[in-house]
Amino acid sequence: MTEKTGNKSDPGPINLEDITCPTREQRANGITAFNGKASELVERSKAGGLRNCERDFQQNAGCILNFYLTVRVATIRDAVMIIHAPVGCSAPAALYREVYRRLYSAMNGPQDFDFHWLTTNIGEKDVIYGAADKLRFAIEEAGRRHSPEAIFILTSCASGIIGEDVEGVVGELKGKVKATLVPIHCEGIRSRVVQTGYDAFWHGILKYLVREPRKRQKDLVNVASMLSYTWQDKIEITRLLAKLGLRPNFIPEFATVEGFRSLSEAALTAPVCPTYTDYLSRGLEQEHGVPYFLYPSPIGIANTDEWLRTIGRMLGKEKEAEGAIREEKARWVPKMDQIRAGFEEVKKANGGDFRVMGSLGQGRLVTQTPFFHELGVSTPVALCQDFDDLLLEDVENLLERVGDFDIVVNTFQAAEVAHTARKYDPDMILSCPFQGSAYKREKGMTRIHALRGDGRKWSAQAGYAGAVACGSFLLQATRNRAFQNVMLEKTEDPYKDWWYRQPDPYFFHNKAAGGGS
Repeated sequence: MTEKTGNKSDPGPINLEDITCPTREQRANGITAFNGKASELVERSKAGGLRNCERDFQQNAGCILNFYLTVRVATIRDAVMIIHAPVGCSAPAALYREVYRRLYSAMNGPQDFDFHWLTTNIGEKDVIYGAADKLRFAIEEAGRRHSPEAIFILTSCASGIIGEDVEGVVGELKGKVKATLVPIHCEGIRSRVVQTGYDAFWHGILKYLVREPRKRQKDLVNVASMLSYTWQDKIEITRLLAKLGLRPNFIPEFATVEGFRSLSEAALTAPVCPTYTDYLSRGLEQEHGVPYFLYPSPIGIANTDEWLRTIGRMLGKEKEAEGAIREEKARWVPKMDQIRAGFEEVKKANGGDFRVMGSLGQGRLVTQTPFFHELGVSTPVALCQDFDDLLLEDVENLLERVGDFDIVVNTFQAAEVAHTARKYDPDMILSCPFQGSAYKREKGMTRIHALRGDGRKWSAQAGYAGAVACGSFLLQATRNRAFQNVMLEKTEDPYKDWWYRQPDPYFFHNKAAGGGS
């Protein structure tokens, strides 16, 4: 049994005969620009009236190679990552130590792993004559140096533009190197919707790594978790599943190659982020009969209840799920009541309301917004880095739960985020370094999430412990203004006053392209 949520019009079967996936634009009408009511976004999406639009001015964009994949694939413990690109495309490697350094004191498993990655360093001559020899050498060198179980080959704009025959090199070396070779077609020029990078990765996993099931492991649950969920979230999800007699198969960060191979043997695929899990979940069901659901995710008390209930219902563990929910709520709901009481005091001092602007990806849009309502705070506007049809039905259900709100679909355009922040002037803005920020403001500002490498308990977001930790963090952010005051005193506003005075954050948006505000 599979409980499918999202758009009722199925995106169609996954074709593993193809070298890679369709883009999110092709598969689910993905867009990266919209400004208006969430209800309008839903209606226009259902009517087929949404498509990507042009900006006359764009500050940056998300790269499906670098932003979403390298920082994850590099952590697979018994594998090597090869970036088939100019050396600059491996720049995120400089972040790995910083992002993950706190894990060494938090992990409950082996701590002697290291990150293994190579770049083929495509140059000008290679763009003319091809870089197959460099790729071949890099694969052989990776095998010689590290004896990995798998070698992931990540393509780039440069290798895509010259039409590099990556599959030809892989076929030539198959059997000559011990490792399983897994090409991932994540050329940045393929798609403006960075979530295409997720799908490209899972396509390679399904095509090259997942084996035919040797046996069905009735206690195993696949959990594809995001970079923005921390080690404490992993601990919490493991703890909750254990109450149902289940154990998680966490992928992709810090997984083993065997963990990917055994995805087909799980009893269920359960989401932490529904949009991240979508392609893998559909592929595992299609190819190997592994059931899945996409929503809800275990964020907030109510959604964690339903996450456990759905797992229990699909695996015949309803009794265990209800018992776990009773026990957990007896422990954690009183703490959430205290947090809500704290926000009530904040609201009284603030004229009766406290408005929060948050979310980032689609997954956070449909989980973070109801969590704000659990805390007793309002959400006048939500940011979403992209939007597609895959979660359309879930956004409709969200509107029924919390009412209508404004939404700005925006992929890392800091000026538009700053404009939105000034326009709505919420009491608290949640942002992250990848999104663009607006720290110089009189009212509150803090982070949306910690990163995987933050092993401290207060960095949790998932499950009951995460709901309390995240709620406590947000409440504390209303009381401590030290960082805010430093930013106000020491930094200049990056944008001119005219930018904030004009009414539309999509001032540089070519509306004739057929979408947007």
